[in-house]
Amino acid sequence: MTTAKDALPPRLLHLQSTFDAGGKELRCARLINAFGPKVQHSIVSAVEGAYGASSAIARGANVTYPKDFPSLQGRPTLGRLQSIAKRMAAHSLVLTYNWGAMDAVMAHTLFKDALGLPPLIHHEDGFGEDEAVKRKWLRTWYRRIALGKSNGLVVPSETLEEIALEEWQQPIGRVKRIPNGIDTKAFGKKPKPDALRGVVKHRDEFWVGTLAGLRAVKNLPALVRAFAKLPEPWQLVIVGDGPEERAIRAEAEAQNISHRVHLPGFAPDPARYVGLFDIFALSSDSEQFPISVVEAMAAGLPVAAPAVGDIADMVSAENQPFIVPPGDVAALGDALQALATDAKSRQVVGAANRERARANYDEKQMIATYRRLYSSAMGRDGLT
Repeated sequence: MTTAKDALPPRLLHLQSTFDAGGKELRCARLINAFGPKVQHSIVSAVEGAYGASSAIARGANVTYPKDFPSLQGRPTLGRLQSIAKRMAAHSLVLTYNWGAMDAVMAHTLFKDALGLPPLIHHEDGFGEDEAVKRKWLRTWYRRIALGKSNGLVVPSETLEEIALEEWQQPIGRVKRIPNGIDTKAFGKKPKPDALRGVVKHRDEFWVGTLAGLRAVKNLPALVRAFAKLPEPWQLVIVGDGPEERAIRAEAEAQNISHRVHLPGFAPDPARYVGLFDIFALSSDSEQFPISVVEAMAAGLPVAAPAVGDIADMVSAENQPFIVPPGDVAALGDALQALATDAKSRQVVGAANRERARANYDEKQMIATYRRLYSSAMGRDGLT
């Protein structure tokens, strides 16, 4: 039976660990765009002022950024958690993202029944540098309790699915693995040389490129060291922003390649410029299912990266020799050099990656899966 509440547009509350422009944030923006203007969204970042991904949300989207929402950070006192829980009540569905929003998940579990709160689905996309290798036992314990009344736990990778089931002891029916997807066809277009603001690709240049938040867990100074082996025509282009910019520039200076390392900042719509890269590279200490790798594959690029998360399984068989042991900067440098000196190999590997991306990682399937999951949690079909 349809109730008066069901007749109203769905109201989704997004409680983000940060809404700066990273993989999970840009995925969220794409979903908001896909759901259309009839769905109402409120977005809260645990990090004050971190709303860089808002630039990727379509103009016509129905989105607000409440400034008076209780802080998602702080001591998890009952009073603070209750304040967060009360603000959930006016929504149709609560969506939380990563450890930075875990207090909101705990608030929901503690007060769901007393306050009649809407369903909650939590999303985990990876870890910071403090949990890149091993999870902290106190956070593991807290997650186990906090997720007790959630309607779903979404993860993008097999690695995270295993952690959720074994370490966090979540029931198998609660854990939903949804691989990240993109508009693969959009990445098939050849970009103009000046498509990336602040950097122009000259005819005699080759680019190693990456898309990454400039955070410690991405270990971008290591990428600078690995790239330093490449000869003069090659340039390193790091697209993103964040607190590690100074460390990256310092490493480039130490390697005497500052003139070949470019940091243009964050640039929206990567389909416009990723095709300028000749090689895509990552140097992260921790990843799960990075959207940037899928974007590079869809653009027909070879990928040189450490074997963290699902990366080794994401790329084509032809690309797997260029996926190296985690933390091995020399091996990453060797992979870059092998690709840089073999144009034919770059072409063959890139073509295989494009075919695999189109076959396995197109966003239509991802969006349809999220639409079904969210609609099922709300008990209604309103995300059209």
